[in-house]
Amino acid sequence: MDFLDKLGETITTKSREVSDKAKDLAEIASLKSQINTCEEVIKKNYIEIGRIYYEQHALEPEEAYEEACRAVTNAKNGIADLEQKIRDVKGI
Repeated sequence: MDFLDKLGETITTKSREVSDKAKDLAEIASLKSQINTCEEVIKKNYIEIGRIYYEQHALEPEEAYEEACRAVTNAKNGIADLEQKIRDVKGI
């Protein structure tokens, strides 16, 4: 009987350890998901801040933002050119 009792205790202990580990992993996954959500909020707001800055200062950006503003302006001009080419191909 002693062997069966010890075996039962071992199985019970291991079962609790596995269960606790599974709970820990689920909690970690949940926390990582929350971190990802926070990072997405940060990313979206950084983008919004940049858009607002560009709209307000594109013609005269501070020196630190000149290159980025110029890149956005060039990309916008490129988009306009490409959209015109699309209209030309469509015959519009």
